[in-house]
Amino acid sequence: MHVLVVHNRYASAQPSGENKVVDQEVALLREAGHRVELFERRSDSIAAKSLPGKAAVPLLVPWNPAVRTELAARLRAERPDVVHVHNVFPLLSPAVLAACADAGVPVVATLHNYTQVCPPGTLRRDGRPCTECVGVAPLPAVRHGCYRGSRLATVPLAVSLSVNRRRWRSRVERFFCISAAQRDVLVGAGMPAERLTVKHNFVPEPGIGRTGAGKHLLYLGRLAEAKGVRLLMAAWDQLAVRGGVGVPLVIAGAGPLEPEVRGWAAGRADVRHVGLYDQEQCRQAVAGAVAVVAPSTWLEAFGLVVVEAMAAGVPAVAAGHGAFVELVEDGVTGLLHRPGEAASLASCLRRITAGPEHNQELGRAARRRYEQGFSPAVGLERLVEGYRGAIAQRSGGANGAPPAGNGHAGPRRGTRAGGNGSSQ
Repeated sequence: MHVLVVHNRYASAQPSGENKVVDQEVALLREAGHRVELFERRSDSIAAKSLPGKAAVPLLVPWNPAVRTELAARLRAERPDVVHVHNVFPLLSPAVLAACADAGVPVVATLHNYTQVCPPGTLRRDGRPCTECVGVAPLPAVRHGCYRGSRLATVPLAVSLSVNRRRWRSRVERFFCISAAQRDVLVGAGMPAERLTVKHNFVPEPGIGRTGAGKHLLYLGRLAEAKGVRLLMAAWDQLAVRGGVGVPLVIAGAGPLEPEVRGWAAGRADVRHVGLYDQEQCRQAVAGAVAVVAPSTWLEAFGLVVVEAMAAGVPAVAAGHGAFVELVEDGVTGLLHRPGEAASLASCLRRITAGPEHNQELGRAARRRYEQGFSPAVGLERLVEGYRGAIAQRSGGANGAPPAGNGHAGPRRGTRAGGNGSSQ
């Protein structure tokens, strides 16, 4: 196939699970012999803009006419079989959908978060789950300043959601949801269920796996409150009072809470804050872990680091909500703690480190789960089937229904998948 991938790359200063997923899918398709090209913008470029250019960026979030013109011309010249849209914020905008319609090219869109129903895409406010904007006009998000704590910064996102809602739902042939939990929320908000297919992100073979019991517990990701970093620190302090768990906690990542984490870890023998790891350091750290910890307080649409741990034969301790309940089978491939409860997280961390033999059994089960649902072979099959479904729908085949074996990796039902086994 000839595929054009459309993506606004997130700033490189902080780790981005979406950027990683896009890069991995492009490499996977190319290795399989498909022709893949990119239509990109980079958020890093905003810093180099003039003051008027920077001021104009929010105005282009709902609609960027120059992007529509440029992309439509490229599509007419190159005639790809399908366009795969990922992130369009802030420099591309939903104008990419109009460009695809202009050129008559079918569209697949991966929904990496909840921006279809929530301006900041997190379904979270003031440290708690929030669904005030789901299925209604996103005025509550503006009132609360949900994006970066600013009403002004939230306005372009809210406007884009409102004016482009129908465009997304009518001009995308197939949506890839990255978890059944995410799909349930979007179907409940009125998105067309027949176009929403669950396609979990895949993870490449790490080339290294855990060989022993592990040497540390590992948090690998963005240092932000929504990722449960403060919750993890509180749980670790509770464990330390009781003598610890016998292995140190390694915290790798960057983000707004980095100064707080650095200060908390300073002078402690049981905690190591190591900053940002490169790709090889991440692989080594995961393979050397007793468990990977993912205590997010928001409803993660996926959990890339959890699947990366599975690939290395390492269990996870994760919050028991969002996508984690379908990635981690509690007591089989890892442990789930009660969301937002430090005592529950501390208990799970103690349990995961208490029995080396059981821990290794969990790790072996996690590896099997990876092979069955998250390997490159599975990822390629589901990508290509999704593309074929979109092409068939645009040409009028099967009345737009997904083809047999459409890569739906979770149950197509209105209830959230639980215990059936990302991002930084």
